[in-house]
Amino acid sequence: MDGQRDMRAADRDREATAERLRVALEEGRLGLHEYDERLGRAYGARTYAELDEVVADLPGPATAERSAVVPAAPVAPPAPPVPAASGPSGGAEAPAEAGTVVEPDTRSRLLGLWMPWLRVAVVLLPIWLISVITTGHVAGVWPLWVLGPWGGLVLMQSVGLIGVDHGRKRPDRRH
Repeated sequence: MDGQRDMRAADRDREATAERLRVALEEGRLGLHEYDERLGRAYGARTYAELDEVVADLPGPATAERSAVVPAAPVAPPAPPVPAASGPSGGAEAPAEAGTVVEPDTRSRLLGLWMPWLRVAVVLLPIWLISVITTGHVAGVWPLWVLGPWGGLVLMQSVGLIGVDHGRKRPDRRH
């Protein structure tokens, strides 16, 4: 075995040692500074003996029984959407279209699409208005160069999102 320790290591061997160091870092066995120092030594190693020195005090890969990693629990599929109740006893408004249910998930995704655009508009438009008032020149509504194309893209995404939502088969709709 001593003969192999003096043999030259290959790039693949250095990569395997670097991966072992990365796992040790993630497990908390090495600090960031020590990991960096050992990683430099691993990539600078010429022989198997030098690579072995870098990981000599680290345990080998943990078996599945000893591993601290817990497999993720299976995720249950989402429940089908429940249509909003309408009428005097339901207490909620009727949907805009008969048989159409806008899911809360769709509403939050639409809000997520439009809120960044709205925040930028709230910042840019007052800046433009102040510059028009102070200079007296209305050279152009420069915020539209940002808000126009971006708004067009967000509008197309919104239409696509609503179209996908309305295209789903629901228990309350008959085809």
